[in-house]
Amino acid sequence: MLRHIRNTLVVVLSIFVISVSSGCDKFISHELIVNRYADALLTKNNELQFRFQINSNLLKDHQSYKVKISIHDDRLASAIGKREIIYGDDQVIRGEYLETKSNCETTIFMNPIPLKKDFHIYELENMIERNHAVTIEVFNDQEVFGRAYLENFSSEL
Repeated sequence: MLRHIRNTLVVVLSIFVISVSSGCDKFISHELIVNRYADALLTKNNELQFRFQINSNLLKDHQSYKVKISIHDDRLASAIGKREIIYGDDQVIRGEYLETKSNCETTIFMNPIPLKKDFHIYELENMIERNHAVTIEVFNDQEVFGRAYLENFSSEL
């Protein structure tokens, strides 16, 4: 009986590992959002700018997409004045989708957002890098292509 349970557990864990390694785990997709180039920049004017690269090669079957920034920390959302910012929506480029470009990574610099509250640089860094206060999501009307936590922070100060 114990041997049967152990064998079943091994099979279930094997299936899980294979599905995760084959890309079935789209929640955290560091291949789509090039994480080493994704960051939140605190400007000299106390504005927060989100910058990141999208690997367009992974979107080549889909001609258009939007990018959503979600703020999960209540204090940061209050300072920005919103919980979500959608790049490719009407407030940025009049409702049009962003277009994919073949064989390249698309760099996106969102417009800087003035912060309504002052934070210490280390407090912002801790929120973003350690507490996963911000996620980036790439999607269109049919599906979500990838989602990742924004894990890098930099400052001009």
